[in-house]
Amino acid sequence: MKKNTLLVIAFSLMNVFAFAQKDFDKHPNTSGKGWSNLFNDSITNAIYPPGVWSITDGVMTATKDEAIWSKNEYDDFILDLEFKNAPGTNSGVIVHATETKEWIPHSVEIQIADDYSEEWSKAAPDWQCAAVFGHQPASKRTVKPAGEWNHYTITCKGKKIWIVLNGELVNECDMSQFTSAKTNPDGTEVPSWLPNPMAALPLHGRIGFQGKHAGAPIYFRNIKIKEIK
Repeated sequence: MKKNTLLVIAFSLMNVFAFAQKDFDKHPNTSGKGWSNLFNDSITNAIYPPGVWSITDGVMTATKDEAIWSKNEYDDFILDLEFKNAPGTNSGVIVHATETKEWIPHSVEIQIADDYSEEWSKAAPDWQCAAVFGHQPASKRTVKPAGEWNHYTITCKGKKIWIVLNGELVNECDMSQFTSAKTNPDGTEVPSWLPNPMAALPLHGRIGFQGKHAGAPIYFRNIKIKEIK
């Protein structure tokens, strides 16, 4: 192979790496082309039990542990949003959901938790904020204390999931590596209520948000989505 051809290939790979770093080291500009609100201002384009979810001045919250779902189903996308914990919050962003009633074994949950609270500060790492719940913990803690707004960007493309929390890429998960329903690649145990290996989950599904779980509320705002190819 000629030297100049090798240089072209090397330069191309460097560009790909640089693009990836640019994409995942910061949050996107959601005012750009292709972005839209996941829900409208009155959440009438969402699926949820009557009386559970409400939105006031752009802030969405729930009174019970019932999820809210997008009416549309998605394949590859970037989801950008803000969330605010209360003391003890345990919630999540749900992707690749093929069922809404029994969603837990039929989806992937990107964990939201108040990692500063008594309970969640002592939880397993893959139960803490920015983890792929039950499977892969975040690389570091970047969630803010309860009462402060956090910024999440979740990118799903194929079987890969990238999670940026407050400006830092803290989780990069390859679902294809999770082939067991009992043990994760790092040797940790998969919760018994997640009987479907992530590698086998369909990638076309709804996006959801978990409601008021274990008595602690959760707040969401500025939920934007961009489908990607």
